[in-house]
Amino acid sequence: MPNTGSDQVLSQAMTWVINGGAHIFKEAREAKGYSIEDLAVTCGLTEDEIRDVELGNEAAPGYLRRVAAALGLPDDSLP
Repeated sequence: MPNTGSDQVLSQAMTWVINGGAHIFKEAREAKGYSIEDLAVTCGLTEDEIRDVELGNEAAPGYLRRVAAALGLPDDSLP
């Protein structure tokens, strides 16, 4: 299926939502007083994977759920 202009708009919108959501993860981590290392140990990810989530880089949905659970965030906070 060819890529249409509307696909590009959707992609840009999704990038904005994901990047906005990434700030939620970082703010929640800092509010709990967790370092990146603390959070990595708590949810079983590497520090680089935590950084990727916080920066809004593409991350597996399972990673997002694990970070959200470790921070006590509701499922509806996920992009």
